[in-house]
Amino acid sequence: MKRIVYAVLFLFLTLPALAADSPPDQVARDVTDKILPLLKANKAEYNRDHRKLYAMVNEQVLPYFDFQAMSRTVLGRYWRQASADQRQRFTQEFRDLLVRTYATALLKYNDEKIVYLPFRMDPSSRIAMVRSEVRRTDGGPPIAINYSFYHTDNGWKVYDLAVEGASLVTTYQSTYAERVGRDGLDALIASLARDNKAAAAADGKNVSDGTKASGPK
Repeated sequence: MKRIVYAVLFLFLTLPALAADSPPDQVARDVTDKILPLLKANKAEYNRDHRKLYAMVNEQVLPYFDFQAMSRTVLGRYWRQASADQRQRFTQEFRDLLVRTYATALLKYNDEKIVYLPFRMDPSSRIAMVRSEVRRTDGGPPIAINYSFYHTDNGWKVYDLAVEGASLVTTYQSTYAERVGRDGLDALIASLARDNKAAAAADGKNVSDGTKASGPK
């Protein structure tokens, strides 16, 4: 169940602002139509070499997804206390963690049906929520996924999402607040950097050995 949830979760983290005047529900639909064919056409290659999957995600996601806004929310008061260098380093490592984790989970997508629920938004509002359901192939109950968007000068961007009511940002916020409070922000950044470096090295080694890339744990 968890693998299915996170596969779909990452699928919709790839929601760029296609155009400044595109409403958020249309952004979600358009990007879904673009990402799914890429995944289906290249899934075997992505499975063999995760680095190619990460490259696709970097190309499709990073120019549009606001990782700094997400990092700021995740760290909360610790972001306000952090230096500019700490903020930059945390954002970089947190971004790399999310990209690898959800890119790998994306490979577990198994043609579940995505259904968007009726969308309503105040035309004057700069925030919006797109609600959807994932209809599972095993006959289990649908998985509710809600995407929180905000409007910028470059269009609508995702800043949080919730699976069955559990917010991604809130989950990391709780985990990281405890670690920063105990060990300090630099220790958290160093731990993320070590994990990212180890995962990248494992991917490269497995590909050079001719074995399946393991991806992040």
